Amino acid sequence: MDLLDTQEQMKFEDFALEECILQDIKASGYHAPTPIQAQTIPLVLEGKDVIGLAQTGTGKTAAFALPIIQKLHGRMELGALVIVPTRELAQQTAKVFQMLGKSSGVRVVVLVGGLPMDADRKAITSWPNVIIATPGRLIDHLESNTLNLREVEILAVDEADRMHDMGFMPQLRRIFACLPEQRQTVMFTATLPKDVQPIVHKHMIKPVTVQVGLQLPAERAEQQIIYLPVERKTDVLLDLLKHNRGRTLIFCRTKRGVDKLATQIGRSVRGITRLHADREQCARDEAMAGFRAGKYRILMATDIAARGIDVADIEHVINFDFPHAADDYIHRIGRTARVAATGKATSFVTPPERKYLRNVQRLLEIPITNLTDEDLSAPPPVGSEEHGSRRGHRRGPPRGGRRGRTVQAKA
Repeated sequence: MDLLDTQEQMKFEDFALEECILQDIKASGYHAPTPIQAQTIPLVLEGKDVIGLAQTGTGKTAAFALPIIQKLHGRMELGALVIVPTRELAQQTAKVFQMLGKSSGVRVVVLVGGLPMDADRKAITSWPNVIIATPGRLIDHLESNTLNLREVEILAVDEADRMHDMGFMPQLRRIFACLPEQRQTVMFTATLPKDVQPIVHKHMIKPVTVQVGLQLPAERAEQQIIYLPVERKTDVLLDLLKHNRGRTLIFCRTKRGVDKLATQIGRSVRGITRLHADREQCARDEAMAGFRAGKYRILMATDIAARGIDVADIEHVINFDFPHAADDYIHRIGRTARVAATGKATSFVTPPERKYLRNVQRLLEIPITNLTDEDLSAPPPVGSEEHGSRRGHRRGPPRGGRRGRTVQAKA
């Protein structure tokens, strides 16, 4: 489906939404539908099964939340199930539902791991009409017979590609088997892996596929790759943090790596917090709340945060450890330049990681910086004019040991 020619002129008032929902949309600061919202909301309201393909930060959550709120307006019993891959994304999705359905009486329950099952059971008996859950915790309730999904009329699967990456396909199949066959299913994702397609064919009825743009990072994000030796990564990171004072998200590959780096950087930089699966849920909640409120300027995280963080003004994403998969790269840097903002994404690549960079380069041409010993001993200011030049740009490291240039460009 192509973009609607009239998309820029569309308003939320053009959709068949209750007046109270329109008021909540306005109060939430939404001005006009994003492309994915403009194309999918009418289809979901019509009752069609929909596959929404759009990059991170394009407003996908509201694209399925608004039609669900409209369909459940005035309904008392359970009517909708939303499945997401992580606790953080579940909580963020719940906030969107509560914000956009404040005047509609929408009652949302979040079922995620890391919290007492007794609290879940109490919430389930409070007559929710929307359940937002991670696959593992949902399976726990289905196996203990504390939850019946036979009344669900609409199912939304968010971040289906991440579900695949995290190995949730078996759990999704079990969940689908507990749902009524006569239901509406919508799936939103940035990419559609081949292993997910059989589920689409088996469990969706003539789905309409809506694709908005290339499945690449937001074009407003300035991207840069820095080649460097492993032992110099921390020094270069400190230099970046010195010259970039905005809200920064730093990705490490492992939980231990996050903790180690936070300790190292914390000796020189203040306002750091951490987010990974080994931290208690209360600590994770405090880290996210503090990062969003500005208490912490720097959040260090593993990939668990790549799709669960929805903070509008992250100015800089830094891949301290380069991701092994191109999809992970896209979703990591998708945390900046969200919706209408601009941002910067910097990725460190050490010699062993160059093979992973090649996977990304098949999709994107990203500016390269090859740091020599001279560069590292006296790094140029990050905001210098040298960054704006494209002369000498190449897709790999300079040959013959020549000093590389820092080059930035719009992706």
